[in-house]
Amino acid sequence: MLKSLRVLAVEQYGAGPFGTQFLVDMGAEVIKVENRSQGGDVGRTVGPAWLEDADPSARSVFFQGLNRGKKSITLDLEKPSGREVLERLLASCDAVMSNLRGDVPEKLGLTYRQLAARHPRIVCAHLTGYGREGERAHWPGYDFLMQAEAGYFSLTGEPGSAPARAGLSLVDLMTGAVLSMALLAAVMSSRETGLGRDVDVSLFDLALYNLNYQGGWFLNNGITTTRLPRSSHASLTPCQTYRTGDGWIYLMCNKEKFWRSLCELTDRHAWIQDPRFLTFKERLEHRDLLTDLIDEALQPHSTAEWMQLFQGRVPASPILDVAQALQTPWVTQNGRLESTPLPGGSEFRYVTPPIRYEGRQAVASAPALGAHTDDVLKQAGLSEADIRRLREQDVI
Repeated sequence: MLKSLRVLAVEQYGAGPFGTQFLVDMGAEVIKVENRSQGGDVGRTVGPAWLEDADPSARSVFFQGLNRGKKSITLDLEKPSGREVLERLLASCDAVMSNLRGDVPEKLGLTYRQLAARHPRIVCAHLTGYGREGERAHWPGYDFLMQAEAGYFSLTGEPGSAPARAGLSLVDLMTGAVLSMALLAAVMSSRETGLGRDVDVSLFDLALYNLNYQGGWFLNNGITTTRLPRSSHASLTPCQTYRTGDGWIYLMCNKEKFWRSLCELTDRHAWIQDPRFLTFKERLEHRDLLTDLIDEALQPHSTAEWMQLFQGRVPASPILDVAQALQTPWVTQNGRLESTPLPGGSEFRYVTPPIRYEGRQAVASAPALGAHTDDVLKQAGLSEADIRRLREQDVI
């Protein structure tokens, strides 16, 4: 779908590469710009899992998962000749994206103001920790810091437990995805008007924006959401973990019809007319009592047996660890795992991209550091002599 899109990505680690991975999986050409003297994208060195059949610079499973199908060129943007090469490359690109500290894009000349004279159509997409302006522009930013300051630690875990982050780097991943959306919107505008622009997304702003209805509850009614027992919903019940005969299950009766189905399938028909449980309001008032009653009702059967019985009539899910989640038939037998060949002959396995469309093709494994430097520079009009000279000067 995005075969006409070409993006130069000055990206590293997680958030930025995750965002551009969406673009690659939809057919875009994404060219990673890496500094060889710094070892390239720091993600290349992140463990603990490694692939022996990959190029030595691309053995990190972390790196492979975020950079499949991309091209890699080495280029030192801090050197004048490196800057000249950048200008040559931008002539054939729709956008340049970066996920750098907020004050760095300006230093590297990656803003629209700095590029517009020669490249009026270029889109400059920036992912930073705290934005490119203000007193925090020079601060490094990371996911867990954002979760801490935006209130996530106060919402995660059991009441009375130590502050806890979410188990995934949700802020990094969502900010990367939002950046790719912003980049596409700006490119559409550029193709219509002939004028590019800067688009900015910061980890902190995304983390704060995610508060959404919890934020609205406080801003409009002074309600502060806190941790609730068993990962329960703040305003609806049954909506939490419950004990079964052999473990746990998560139920979400977030419509009245699901509540009635739960009562019927657990053979607790009397609950339907019980004045304590008539509507969401009454059930919430009696949440603790209802939790004990549902626990008791679920004891005769295992989680798997209840899942078989509920079959979508009651929204339910088993509570799995990562290994279990990746090995269920729903995942393994329905095209939710893919693989791509590695240079040494084995394969890199990964989770199928969530955007599905007819004609989508699996992409190649992640590139070795600088694997496409010569080809990309030749396409930009540089001669073999030019490339040799840049290499001698440690620019590429």
